[in-house]
Amino acid sequence: MKHWYSEWKNFFFLWFGQSISQLGSRMTAFALVLWSYERARTVTSVAVLALCSYLPEMIFTFLGGSVADRASRKAVMFLSDLTAALATLALLLVMRAGMLQLWHLYAINLLVGMTNAFQSPASNAALSQIVPPRHYARASGMQSFSAAVNTLACPALSSAVMAFGGLEWVLLIDLTSFLVGAGMLLALVRIPRAAQTEQTARGGTLDGLRFLRRERPALLRLILFFTFVNLLASMSGNGLMPAMILARTGGDELAVGTVSSCIGVGTLMGSVLATAMPRPRRPLRLVFFSCAVSFLLCDCLWALGRGVEIWAFAALAGNLPLPLLNANLTTLLRASVPMDRQGRVFAAQGSLQFCSIPLGYLMGGLLSDHLAEPFMRAGGPAAKALVPLVGSGAGSGMALLFLLVGVLGAAACFAQIDRRAYASLEG
Repeated sequence: MKHWYSEWKNFFFLWFGQSISQLGSRMTAFALVLWSYERARTVTSVAVLALCSYLPEMIFTFLGGSVADRASRKAVMFLSDLTAALATLALLLVMRAGMLQLWHLYAINLLVGMTNAFQSPASNAALSQIVPPRHYARASGMQSFSAAVNTLACPALSSAVMAFGGLEWVLLIDLTSFLVGAGMLLALVRIPRAAQTEQTARGGTLDGLRFLRRERPALLRLILFFTFVNLLASMSGNGLMPAMILARTGGDELAVGTVSSCIGVGTLMGSVLATAMPRPRRPLRLVFFSCAVSFLLCDCLWALGRGVEIWAFAALAGNLPLPLLNANLTTLLRASVPMDRQGRVFAAQGSLQFCSIPLGYLMGGLLSDHLAEPFMRAGGPAAKALVPLVGSGAGSGMALLFLLVGVLGAAACFAQIDRRAYASLEG
């Protein structure tokens, strides 16, 4: 018992404190979306809000990774969270003065996005220091579990608090959650400073990318493959799913809510599985197999389904394997990269792997509006041949896009299993 506690205590206190803090942050983010839409009544205002969060993280993440490797990772995490909390406090003071405007929200999201660029690589690298390597996958599973719980709880909690006390109460809860997370980090978590070599001490902000290219080319190929996977997934996935269901059900918002909830439930179940299961002998095979199954069960069933029951099952079953994928992919990265470079490598991975998501959202919308939907509406011979698969009428073009993405994504993942290009990662 004592041995178990000594191995897990630092991670548990860090995980629990950060989970509470992240719940408060997500509640605020959701509340700001509601507030901005209520004031501006435009989808563009919500999109700009999301962009303001995403862009600074992408721009500053290489710098954040370099700082995480050179400075105390505990200090980087605390200062990042403190900056975000001060931004929330400033928002609260502006609101109480009756001066809150939409541009204030954009400015706050820009600042919070920048702090995430420092907090994320520092947190990922710190986990590698405080968890024994044999428990990496379980620790990643616990992180996926808390993220799934927050995803499920955040909209309901935020909406309830907004109805009860308005945006001001949400901001107060966010500040309280920061105090809990920061207090546990400072008082209960010990994160040793990573030893520095002369080479890593001199390394620049792009050192993580150079390290992958020169010393871990197999890992770089794996990251680039998942850049392609994220492009495919964001072309359909959660971005296009609400529009397709609304089109096929005549605007049934309850159906969208049901399917969205099943996404969270599937992720939650997969997180429990990733935490409980033993470390696989061939983690890469599990990574690619999980990804392929997700494409087949989620995208293809969303395309072929004609009712909420099928769509909800697809959402649950298709998202259940994803925590297994993420936990084992992260474990491979932790095991393949020296401790003193992990901040920069995690930053490089984040930039490369997720830079394709905005492009995927844009491509999915354009292909749906200007190609797939008009193609099915035209009712030509090819479209009529596809009707037994994806149906007809509004939403059938989006269903066709889901089907193509599901088949292509699954085929690409199955093709990667047992490729020699990745052999060194499991060697």
